Formats: sequence, C-alpha cells, structure tokens
Amino acid sequence: MPDIDLYGLRSQFSREHILLCFNGPISRSLIEEIGNALRNHLEADRVQPGAAMDVFGIYIELTQNIRHYVTRMGYSEQDGAATVVVGRDGQGRYVVLAGNLVEREDGATLKARVEELAAMDKPALKAAYKAQLRQPKEEGALTGAGLGLTDVARKSVEPLQAHVSEVNEDGRVFFSLRAVV
Repeated sequence: MPDIDLYGLRSQFSREHILLCFNGPISRSLIEEIGNALRNHLEADRVQPGAAMDVFGIYIELTQNIRHYVTRMGYSEQDGAATVVVGRDGQGRYVVLAGNLVEREDGATLKARVEELAAMDKPALKAAYKAQLRQPKEEGALTGAGLGLTDVARKSVEPLQAHVSEVNEDGRVFFSLRAVV
C-alpha cells in the first residue's frame, strides 16, 4: 500500500463535511455497525427525529440493496465492494451517497429508473409508492429499483441523482446514487 497522507485525507473530509466514509466488502453485520455509528452521530448532532430517521433509512436501504445485488450476482469480495459516504452540504442538509459495481445493463436500467423518479414531484412519488405497495408480489420474482428506491426518492428533499462510471471491468460499470435529506 502506498504511503497515504492520513492527515490530508482527514482535512479533506473535514472541509467537505464528510461524516462517514466506507469503501470495501459490505456484510449484514457491517451495515448494522455503521448504521449504529451513524445513528449515534445523528443523535449527538441533535438532528430532528424525522430527518434522522430519513437519513438512517436511506443509508440502510442503499447498503442493503448493494448487499443483495452482490449476493444475487455472486460477485467476489473485491467486486462486491461498496462505497458509502454520508456528509453534509453547504446548507447543512445530509447527503447520502452509495455505489458499487453492477452489470452494464443493470446500471443503465437503474439510472433510467432514478431519472424517472427524479422527474416526479412529491405527490407523484407518493402515488407511485402506494401503487407499488398494492401490486401483488410474484413468488420468486427478482426485486430491484422498486419500492425501496421509490421510498428513498420520497424522503429526499432534492431529486435523486445517479451516475454510471465506466470502469472497463468485464462489462461492469460503477453505479452511484445520491440522496439529500
């Protein structure tokens, strides 16, 4: 591993108001531990209970989606690594970013779904959420970019933003999602 200027990294995190950053393989227990740390930070920061629940809920939804996708795809530990960042923007709002490697087609599908949700106003998002709740679940059907993502869009105070980065790794791309609370 090359020599890393840890103080420089810490300074950058402080300048950019990054509260939590994780990069690596993500397990159920790790999601829980990071979630506990996030919850403790939000309590110490005296965040309004509703906003704290939204930040925590978005973090859980995004990291669990990554974990489920990686498991379903049978990715190796390295290919299944997630990158998660929680910070604050210039207006003091919380920003949750999460990303991981996905198959190229899945990245395009996810990006299109996020753009579809981003174009909806709050009443349309609420209606879409309720419509998805009423849909019968097919036994054995694969899920993804469904109810949870719609709920993240509902909780976000700005339209969701998705980005697909080319990485030239076996037809995979890096998909990232940004939500603001």
